[in-house]
Amino acid sequence: MAISIHMVLGVLANIWGVLLYISPIITFKRIVSQRSTQSFSGIPYVMAILATLLSTWYGLPFISPDNILVSTLNGIGAALSFLYVILFLKFAPRMEKAKIFGLLVAILTIFAAISLTSLMALHGNGRRRLCGITNTLFNTAMYASPLTIIRLVIRTKSVEFMPFFLSFFMFLSTTTWFAFGLLGSDPFVYIQAGIGCGLSIVQLILYIIYRNNTRPAQNSLEIGLNS
Repeated sequence: MAISIHMVLGVLANIWGVLLYISPIITFKRIVSQRSTQSFSGIPYVMAILATLLSTWYGLPFISPDNILVSTLNGIGAALSFLYVILFLKFAPRMEKAKIFGLLVAILTIFAAISLTSLMALHGNGRRRLCGITNTLFNTAMYASPLTIIRLVIRTKSVEFMPFFLSFFMFLSTTTWFAFGLLGSDPFVYIQAGIGCGLSIVQLILYIIYRNNTRPAQNSLEIGLNS
């Protein structure tokens, strides 16, 4: 019965996660239609590539058993994040394009180093620990990125730059992954998901408090993938 519930939670987490990852499509429709990245930042999408690649790698059977659903979702997330970065590079100014491309090369180098080290130098639990720790660290950093948005909302008393559905799907996704990790006794899944869940709850509370405030924020700030 536990295995069945574990599988159901994994499938639900994949559904909520896909909805979370397709949320930036609205932003990129605007970028493409105006043929400019304006004041949007491409950094969250590049960092999402590293986080999703590491999660995809960690979920593979030869790294950690019973986590293939972690790989399926994050494989989709990595593909979408690559697409977002390609579109950003196409319409970004020259200086911004160089910065984002350099960051992309750096995170791909980091992923290659981690994956090759885990394959060639480590085995068994050592391999899983390396991949799990790096996966947890970078995904925690990804989930923590909305702290900037939370400060902006509190300062301006406006949720203009914190879309409800992005926060809502993040809450559903991280809550389900937290339960999935607990049921599978996998701290490398439930620690990062628990942090993401807590931050998404804060965002939803702020949305409830300031949802009727129409005061515009003074600074243009891109929410990105994980706001």
